[in-house]
Amino acid sequence: MLDVALIREKPEVVRQALQNRQMETDVVEQVLALDIRRRNLLSEAETLKAERNSGSKEISRIHDAAQRQKKIEAMRLVGDRIAELDEEVRGVEEELRSTVATIPNIPNQATPVGKNEEENVVLKTVGVVPALDFEPLPHWELGPKLGILDFEQGVKITGSRFYVLSGAGARLQRALIAWMLDLHIRQGYLEKYTPFMVRADTLFASGQLPKFVDNLYHDIEEDFWWVPTAEVPLTGIHMGDILEEEALPLRYTAYTPCFRREKMSAGRDVRGIKRGHQFDKVEMYIYAKPEESQAELERMLADAEQCCIELGLTYRVLQLCSGDLGFHANITYDIEVWAPGCGEWLEVSSISNVGDFQARRANIKYRPGDGGKTRLVHTLNGSGLGLPRTMIAVMENYQQADGSIVIPKTLRPWMGGTEIICPR
Repeated sequence: MLDVALIREKPEVVRQALQNRQMETDVVEQVLALDIRRRNLLSEAETLKAERNSGSKEISRIHDAAQRQKKIEAMRLVGDRIAELDEEVRGVEEELRSTVATIPNIPNQATPVGKNEEENVVLKTVGVVPALDFEPLPHWELGPKLGILDFEQGVKITGSRFYVLSGAGARLQRALIAWMLDLHIRQGYLEKYTPFMVRADTLFASGQLPKFVDNLYHDIEEDFWWVPTAEVPLTGIHMGDILEEEALPLRYTAYTPCFRREKMSAGRDVRGIKRGHQFDKVEMYIYAKPEESQAELERMLADAEQCCIELGLTYRVLQLCSGDLGFHANITYDIEVWAPGCGEWLEVSSISNVGDFQARRANIKYRPGDGGKTRLVHTLNGSGLGLPRTMIAVMENYQQADGSIVIPKTLRPWMGGTEIICPR
């Protein structure tokens, strides 16, 4: 969430940020009008409260009963008006907070200005696109032929966009999750196992509500929400906390299943298991001092890249332009891996610096070691990596001409030593 003072003092900065994000700027005027109304109401209330205080003292000095009663009645009217103003202030503050909550983060100066994903910048490509000496199968054909991926069972159990992994397929997915968690632990992250359901205020703190309410699954009776990413509970861990400076940075990693309402239409983009309402992901999350957050972003990017390197996958790093930037991010790198069966680059990670955007919503601060005023922390998040697209890349890149899949050496200890998934 942006600081209201920033919008008040530098509205042109916020307007430009919204324009760079290809968004309308009317919300800035709404915030400014609500802020003026709030301050006017507060000013009137403070004036009346001062009048009431002086009136109360005056009453004690009035000896004439009639005059004293008249003054008491006048102060009662003042008190009634103060109560009305206090109620109006609460309403305006709630509306102001709700309106500000719809404004996305201001892009970092290093974020290139662009209209959409077509204007994202490819920073580097690591490895070469493999030239196979046979026609590679897409995973939606390869998996069923090996008996490790079943779409019909998923549809039978739940519906379209669901599937069942079996045998070595299920174990491969589990191996990827366990291996990535262990890698991140070696990189200095503390593993967390968090709830897969959260309260609405936790989603608000992380920036998911109210913006993405239509994409979330909600249990109305208990007011629990299924997490769309582990970023949400990892933000919620320190809601309302004041951290000690010497404890920063805090680096966490966590696995969760993720639940999102995907608005999908038929077509090439949604074939197979690339997009679905439920998927697994390993997350990295960092709490950092403001002056260190950009360095932490580069570190997190390198940690995510290490996953691709150790899996032997060809990948590229993109920097997102302003028009494709996520709601709460100010700068984002995407990592995409090459999938030869699909014949395309698949995003497996987004690594973002959020600045103090989430910390302001969640009221997460740290106490400087010199005893100075508490400050908002900066938060960062990144997939390390997201499944099932990493699963797709492994299946398609390690497939053989006979339809088998060789298990990457780095995963074999988590596969019980299995080296190859053979056709049935």
